[in-house]
Amino acid sequence: MRVGVLAAWWLVLTGLLVWAASRFQGFPLAAAREAAVADHAFRFLMLMASPVFTLVMAALLYSVLSRRGQGDPPEPPPYVPEHPAVPRVWFALTAALAAYVIYNPGLVGLAEMREVPLSQLLGSSPGGRVRLASLGGAEGDLVVRVRASRWLWQFEYPEQGIAARELVLPVGRRVRFEVTATDIVHSFWVPAFRTKIDAVPNLTTYLHVTPTRTGSFEESVDLRVQCAELCGVGHALMASPVRVLEPEKFDAWVAQQARR
Repeated sequence: MRVGVLAAWWLVLTGLLVWAASRFQGFPLAAAREAAVADHAFRFLMLMASPVFTLVMAALLYSVLSRRGQGDPPEPPPYVPEHPAVPRVWFALTAALAAYVIYNPGLVGLAEMREVPLSQLLGSSPGGRVRLASLGGAEGDLVVRVRASRWLWQFEYPEQGIAARELVLPVGRRVRFEVTATDIVHSFWVPAFRTKIDAVPNLTTYLHVTPTRTGSFEESVDLRVQCAELCGVGHALMASPVRVLEPEKFDAWVAQQARR
């Protein structure tokens, strides 16, 4: 009877949580293709975690409510060792689940973000062991060099021959960010893009983003470049606005900057 009640509570709580998770809309603004991939992975993992969370909560609630007002708990029954197959099956199932999550949405999502085949994402070391290839992804339509300093961001467009303190991007074009720092480690992060990469002195790191909607910092605070690595007293203020424009408006902005 107790097992039946606990199972019923578990099923009800799981159903409610899965229903709520499937309708969760509390994400920040998603303004890039990579943001959609990250949000999908978050929803998927939240759904997978729901039965485990509700099982713990159901057992906790049942234990509290069933013993309420009944004084001290009874003496525990004598210990009966579980069948040897139980821990083995449990280990096999959890290991298989962990391996699947590493593959999808882990590696599959990473390959999708980088726009490369999964086979290209995985390389082989000289010893024959599989390792994650150190590639930034497919080449971008636009290159932006990002330089971080305490406590500001500088953006250079080498193909256009211009530089700016505001990050301006065209919608629908894949952008290749080449990120570095002049002093200490910072982290390049745009909340609306859901991706970030460390800015390291004497090293260039790479990040690819494809904006999918126009907008600006004035319309949404998630369209900003924010340092995501604690870097000193000015860390919280180390932010720059982001604007995503239609391609023709971006070209007009480039022409205007070039005349300065």
